[in-house]
Amino acid sequence: MPLDRTSIVSGASLGKTLPTTPRNFRNQCANIKKVAVTMLDRDVTGNQPGQLIEFDQTLPLDNIIQEICQGWNLSDPKNYALRFNENNQKMYITEKNRKDIRDGQVLNLTPSASHTAQVIKKSLTGPRLEDKNIALRQLSFLSSDITFAEEFVKIKGHQIVIDIITAGNFKGDPLGYTLKSFASLMEHGIVEWNILEADFIKRVADCVNVSANNMDTACLQSALDILESVVLHCTNKQNVVEQVVTAVSVIQHLESSSPDVQKNAIALINALCTKADDAKRRKIAESLQSKSMRNIILSNVIRGQNVGAGMAHELYVLQTLLLNLNEERMRKGVDIHDPVIVREIEELRRIAFDVDGDPNINTVRKSQNAPKDYKKLGFENANSPIEDFAKAPPGVLALDMMLYFARNHGESYVKVVLENSTRADEHDCPFVQASKMLTKILCDVLKIGEPPSDDGDRFYQMFFSHDKPFEEFFCICIQLLNKTWREMKATAQDFQKVLDVVREQIVRVLDQLPTSFEVFRSKINSLTYAEINRLWENERLVKEGQGAQLKPIIELREQIKPEILDLIRQQRLNYLMAGTRFAKYSARNGRIRDKFWFWRLSPNYKALHYGDCGESENLILEQLPNKILITDIEKLQTGAMCPHVTVRGRRNNANSKLAFSFKFEQEADPFCFIAASENEFDLWTDGLNHLMGCEMVSSQVSKDLETLLSMEIKMRMLDTEGIPIPAEAPPIPPPPDNYNFAYLNL
Repeated sequence: MPLDRTSIVSGASLGKTLPTTPRNFRNQCANIKKVAVTMLDRDVTGNQPGQLIEFDQTLPLDNIIQEICQGWNLSDPKNYALRFNENNQKMYITEKNRKDIRDGQVLNLTPSASHTAQVIKKSLTGPRLEDKNIALRQLSFLSSDITFAEEFVKIKGHQIVIDIITAGNFKGDPLGYTLKSFASLMEHGIVEWNILEADFIKRVADCVNVSANNMDTACLQSALDILESVVLHCTNKQNVVEQVVTAVSVIQHLESSSPDVQKNAIALINALCTKADDAKRRKIAESLQSKSMRNIILSNVIRGQNVGAGMAHELYVLQTLLLNLNEERMRKGVDIHDPVIVREIEELRRIAFDVDGDPNINTVRKSQNAPKDYKKLGFENANSPIEDFAKAPPGVLALDMMLYFARNHGESYVKVVLENSTRADEHDCPFVQASKMLTKILCDVLKIGEPPSDDGDRFYQMFFSHDKPFEEFFCICIQLLNKTWREMKATAQDFQKVLDVVREQIVRVLDQLPTSFEVFRSKINSLTYAEINRLWENERLVKEGQGAQLKPIIELREQIKPEILDLIRQQRLNYLMAGTRFAKYSARNGRIRDKFWFWRLSPNYKALHYGDCGESENLILEQLPNKILITDIEKLQTGAMCPHVTVRGRRNNANSKLAFSFKFEQEADPFCFIAASENEFDLWTDGLNHLMGCEMVSSQVSKDLETLLSMEIKMRMLDTEGIPIPAEAPPIPPPPDNYNFAYLNL
């Protein structure tokens, strides 16, 4: 990510505590940073110690570098530049990111980006192999810096890297450095991916098509990364990748001990699925859902380690792509003249009424009244049952689900059908209609037909444990629907109520992330209609509060409401102080893959501290090198107003609900975020609004206020338990006729 999207470290907050200090003096102190400058090449400086300087932010950067060079008697200052010297911040200092410099930092004087790029290019084109290896190692480190990358691309250095990879003369570490350098250079978006030729892609694919025993982790990780980008960003090279790399050859690398290799392998498979046509996507799905492949994913990825945020996202994308294979059938209504569909519907009737639940028995009883059987099955049009599947969604998919249930769980299928067909007509649960509505609910809950979101990370382990996961999911849920119908003693008029309860049962159990279909079945069967009612009642009581509409309670609520709001504000600030890890976003390019940063509010509520971190790393305040002052924030934007929601002319509606950004006066580019959840979005936007003196407007504020008010009311009303509270205060009695009271002297 370019370093121009960073903080301004200012001493202005100190000046605000000293009102007698002249304004111009305060501004001057804020612009002066006391730093040390060293030079790694001791021979050049004659082993002289580093320089302690006052870095004046108002002076041109070239002038400061010239003064530093004069201190060491270095000629040609234009060939030198300053770089940060911290573990998470080693990039070149430019006019854009110089405001990141803090008091007490140690900076390095190094050869400039343009000079270094020329030196590396000369070494790479030179005859000495040792010089090439050194240059490649240095290039792999510097390529992630946008300043260096621009200079290197300007002199066609990237083409040299492409030629080295295409030639195939390097192996081991030098090849790993070369692949990493190329991947880093391309991440900046300076060069178009369409410049790549087929020979280059095949050479990179050779690094992937190696056996698990012979693979080089560094080469493999970068090769997988490059091939993924080729598939996603090259408009005419996808077929080349499909010819030289298959899902089977990639999935073997999930057995690697490197989490990054595993993640990149899944990402490449996702890219191949995303860009493939429907036939190819189904072929990839068949190979992934074979028992051996599923065991590799379950054993080595899901169960073998703590799944990080990056891997969770890739598994979510893979799950979404596989489930979306059902979209075509979901959106397709039947052809009422299709003889295959007619035979399948007849098979449903035959298994239910003719063969005692065994679909393998071929002897068929010739029904004297087929329309009557179809009516018992729950068809709306018993004379022409095929017309029941003309409407999409759920279309033909509902018939597919019923057939799978009948063929693979025949005994349960017959039990469900016969149980309903023997009930009184008013209590009959129409199996076909229930299956159609349930299929539609499952598609909605699992978001079938929607593309994967950039920040989704919820995957269900159980969907990777079966070759027909959606079908098995349906089989469990249709039996649940029948059970819930029985528990509710429902009639035809209660159909929608039953569906609402079943949806609630499914969603609540999915929220628990069951690890297998057996666990899902156990949990959802224990979540009865009575239990759902109890949960709903508890939630209603919490939401509404006992006696919340009584006038005395309303007056009491208004009296304690300011205290509760103060408590909510403090909770928001505490949440910001605890800190949050966000994926990095750019206003121009959207999500920056595999880049994260951590943000915290300072204990005095005056500044936000932040810094780069790993995908599962939480940093303390002292580890965050950058900060911005709250008073410098110009405005907060949310939702579709955020610049990173619309990238390259395309709006990502999946991200817009959780997007927020803010900018401050001295910076042109805003800081952009996508919250991991609605709760995280509400807490951060509330906290920032409060710090900026604005009203907290999230929906979570209303929920928290209602919950806390209800709890406080209940606590204060404990002493009145069992005592009826009148809706109105008792009337005040009229005054006495006179005030001549008599007292008895005892």
